[in-house]
Amino acid sequence: QARVAASAMGGVRNLNLHEYQSAQIMKESGVNVPFGIAAHTVEDAVKAAAEIGDEQVVIKSQILAGGRGLGKFTNGLQGGVHIIDTTDVKEYAEKMLGGTLVTKQSGAAGKPVNTVLLAKKMDLAKEFYFAIFMDRASGGPLIIACSEGGTSIEDLAESSPEKIIKVPVNITTGPTDEQIETVVNGLGVSGDKESAGDQIRALYNLFVDKDCTMVEVNPLAEDTDGNLIAADAKIGFDDNAEFRHKDIFDQRDHTQEDPREVAAAKWDLNYIGLDGNIGCMVNGAGLAMSTMDIISLNGGSPANFLDVGGGAKVEQIKAAFEIITSDPAVKAILVNIFGGIMKCDIIAEGIIEASRELDLKVPVVVRLEGTNVERGKQLLEESGLDLITADDLDDAATKAVASIA
Repeated sequence: QARVAASAMGGVRNLNLHEYQSAQIMKESGVNVPFGIAAHTVEDAVKAAAEIGDEQVVIKSQILAGGRGLGKFTNGLQGGVHIIDTTDVKEYAEKMLGGTLVTKQSGAAGKPVNTVLLAKKMDLAKEFYFAIFMDRASGGPLIIACSEGGTSIEDLAESSPEKIIKVPVNITTGPTDEQIETVVNGLGVSGDKESAGDQIRALYNLFVDKDCTMVEVNPLAEDTDGNLIAADAKIGFDDNAEFRHKDIFDQRDHTQEDPREVAAAKWDLNYIGLDGNIGCMVNGAGLAMSTMDIISLNGGSPANFLDVGGGAKVEQIKAAFEIITSDPAVKAILVNIFGGIMKCDIIAEGIIEASRELDLKVPVVVRLEGTNVERGKQLLEESGLDLITADDLDDAATKAVASIA
């Protein structure tokens, strides 16, 4: 439910990129990254390993979820990250590419692996944790650093919270020299501290210049020469800035996302799939959350969060029905509209067209209130469709649950 609440409160869709994509952006921003080559086929993986030219390479599954190293493929292969002999690249690439990797963060269904990253094996002396997030409490960027990295930051926060330092940054001025020094000292860098500070500043500039919501480097490593290297990275971008970074947003990997959410985004709808059986179509995030709650209180289970917004057209309403009914678990649909900017007659027209074109096989419960409500109800009554009307939200939820009892 936390994910639903976050989406509902902000209506935010954030872009996440794969490690190999993030590494390229970091490199262009002056951040040290390991040499690596992305491969989409087994043949490309073998060629990439040959180009690296070492006896051993690192092969990394590229999915948009953490915990890859401890994950497991559905075909039985343990781990999504391996240090292997170059002669074994073909064998591992065949098992990884086209496979599904399940991790702590991927969900039970896992994520498809369509790309692997072949990276040069680094001789690392130390591993740190480094991240920059937008922090609600301080109202700006927050740098988080830890002298231990390469493992779960959540586990470190529980076992050794004193090792984690947090530095809030004034977004109008950027980090001061003193703050950079605090971060470098907090990491426990043993090499050149000025060069390390330059890397920290380059990561911060990347965060601001690319309109990031998150830059997480785990591990931020130190090699045997004392150089800081972003050995693994995740970057998130604010979708509100898409118009400024089209080249970055064109790299979005829709195969890592719920196809229903992808379809909803094309129609400017806010959709999140859940695991219930009553589909919900509502206007307004707050009303959508209330609708889901009342369904649950009446003994039902919502199948989705779907907010059509305040200015939806008939075509968007039809698209919303298509997305809801694409979920085979949906056994009934509850439409709950409070018309303000959104007019009830427009919703009614969309419901009627969708019902006729999609040949809906599940009960549809409709509750309308607000602007043009009488006209909306009249359209529904005259449609001849077998729709279940409700007087209020509690009545609607009761009827939706009863329709599949």
